[in-house]
Amino acid sequence: MKCCCCTGSGSSAPMVAVLIGASVAVWTAFGAGKKVEPTSAPTTVAAGASVLGFTLNRIDGTPQPLQEYRGKVLLIVNVASQCGLTPQYEGLESLYESKKNDGLVVLGFPANNFGSQEPGTNSEIAAFCSGKFNVTFPMFEKISVKGEDQHPLYRMLASLPEPLGGDPKWNFTKFLVDRSGNVVARYEPKTKPDDAALVAQIDKLLAENP
Repeated sequence: MKCCCCTGSGSSAPMVAVLIGASVAVWTAFGAGKKVEPTSAPTTVAAGASVLGFTLNRIDGTPQPLQEYRGKVLLIVNVASQCGLTPQYEGLESLYESKKNDGLVVLGFPANNFGSQEPGTNSEIAAFCSGKFNVTFPMFEKISVKGEDQHPLYRMLASLPEPLGGDPKWNFTKFLVDRSGNVVARYEPKTKPDDAALVAQIDKLLAENP
């Protein structure tokens, strides 16, 4: 099934990017009157909610308390193996390899919520990621990221105040988490892992003291 976020529909729609920090800048483009996902600019908040209280199983079934990542900068991504955006695995791995020694950890959460594009078992997903993209960043068991069976981690992420919160709109939505476990930025699916704004925000968080 074709990944709907790759169709380019709504490219003339309004886009709003909000950055909250030392200053606030708002850019708004007007088009057809419908809301468009930003492709590179993040949505950020000054203070978010901690993700560190959750424990999830790694893709091999080993329990992983997220508390063990305290002091790290996290990039939380819902992933899929049969999406038009699946090649982002390569960029995510490259980003992780280049910055893991500085304290970045990418966390991959397979989910089958969008177009049934992650139908495999956990072992099949693990084999696909390692075999095709040489993924070494932490991968977790398949979960649901929206709907009635939404995992509590993603329920918390969805409950964050706008414009940061809300359910993922598609595979490869990215939540950026500071060293204290606070969600501080959200990047929509078409934002590539090597996007300049994303990398700059990661570097800013990595420069902060744990």
